[in-house]
Amino acid sequence: MEATTRQFTGNARQALKNDNLRAALDKLSHGFPYKRLEAAARLPEFEALRDQSRDIKAHVLENLDFYLQQFESKVIEQGGQVHWAKDAAEARDIILAICQEAGAETVTKSKSMIGEEIAINGHLEANGVRPVETDLGEYIIQLRKEPPSHLIAPAIHLSMDQVADTFKDKHREFAADRPLDQPRELLEEARTMLRREFLAADVGLTGANLLIAETGSIALVTNEGNADLTLTLPNTHIAIASIEKAVPTLEDATTILRVLARSATGQELSVYTTFVSGPKRPDDMDGPENFHVVLLDNGRTQMLGSEFHDMLRCIRCGACLNSCPVYGAIGGHAYGWVYSGPMGSVLMPGILGLEQTGDLPNASTLCGTCESVCPMRIPLPAMLRRWREQQHARRLTSTKSRMMLKLWAMLARRPGLYRAVMGLGVGFMRALAGGRGSLKSLPFAGGWTAVRDLPAPEGKTFTALWKERRK
Repeated sequence: MEATTRQFTGNARQALKNDNLRAALDKLSHGFPYKRLEAAARLPEFEALRDQSRDIKAHVLENLDFYLQQFESKVIEQGGQVHWAKDAAEARDIILAICQEAGAETVTKSKSMIGEEIAINGHLEANGVRPVETDLGEYIIQLRKEPPSHLIAPAIHLSMDQVADTFKDKHREFAADRPLDQPRELLEEARTMLRREFLAADVGLTGANLLIAETGSIALVTNEGNADLTLTLPNTHIAIASIEKAVPTLEDATTILRVLARSATGQELSVYTTFVSGPKRPDDMDGPENFHVVLLDNGRTQMLGSEFHDMLRCIRCGACLNSCPVYGAIGGHAYGWVYSGPMGSVLMPGILGLEQTGDLPNASTLCGTCESVCPMRIPLPAMLRRWREQQHARRLTSTKSRMMLKLWAMLARRPGLYRAVMGLGVGFMRALAGGRGSLKSLPFAGGWTAVRDLPAPEGKTFTALWKERRK
């Protein structure tokens, strides 16, 4: 996927004009966040589980080399192979080589953000291997040649009518006048198309929600069962995961799983939670003959021990996206790459570089809701501020913004002058409002007043009230 993060401002403007997108995002904001609250309320120990999950991941990050080596040795012990990839290009080449060794023509894939991060689909296609997405949302956007717009709901930006139109355009073997106005009809048609792909696939490619060091197992979480068909039917299974997905024990994995689904979709547990430990054994009735795990770095080790170390606790639940007012207004595609919302605005500068993603840390109100719902208690607002500080220090911001900050700093260091200037500003705004109570336009605030009125100041300033009350 080609990054368009530099065009964030233009992407966001286009998203705000998209009525279908606005309607879809409105449904999102009234869905997952409320289900999360209900699920948490039903579990008295939910907050304690968040603390435990945070501590597990914090411990792993402090000892990541040990747990990754333990995981590798256990995978090998069970007959699997582990491959280490320093970046996306190396991961793509490893996966292609495995597919070529297997003589693969078709690869079925379950949903994987790491697969999107390394752009594996395009690489396979360019080398004569056909990838087929099997998650329903991913399958839909693959047909439309679009990237995912959400961590857990990749087609959340589409209406049911748009999906129906896509199926009628791409599934030409069905009757043109068939009804596709019910979710069940869309689901059954997709199932019919995908069943043949599952049976024909030479290689199955999955992600991994967790890497369990003590057993060499991977944990996979889905609601459709497509990952299970992807990994059991082909002769070769490849799992790809970033290195921070490691956890020490099965007990630790189950602790994290108890907060994952509740935070993501408000479920007690995902419909399918699968633990995979190596290739098929002699007495197994099914399963792959070959099992490979590709471990991707791609900038993670540079984040270890840095100001953004805590971002590596992320378990990709999407709770921060679901609660973010900025994501809720513009959706995922505006961010311009694989990840979006608050977690993407912190993670992408670490992977792609701040020069390419400078707008993203500023695409936040810093309201703190993302941190309040994060099951891993990641301090997302603080890290967004740190990226902003780095951006300013490296002079990656505009001359105008740096001048405005210098002016603000000059005023803030001179309380008397600050109060005088603020008093003039308040008086000017009151005069401009003319007793109407709000301002329809204001110099230097067009970004705000273009879409909403700005309340006019009323009464005394905060500093004046503070002074009075202290007396």
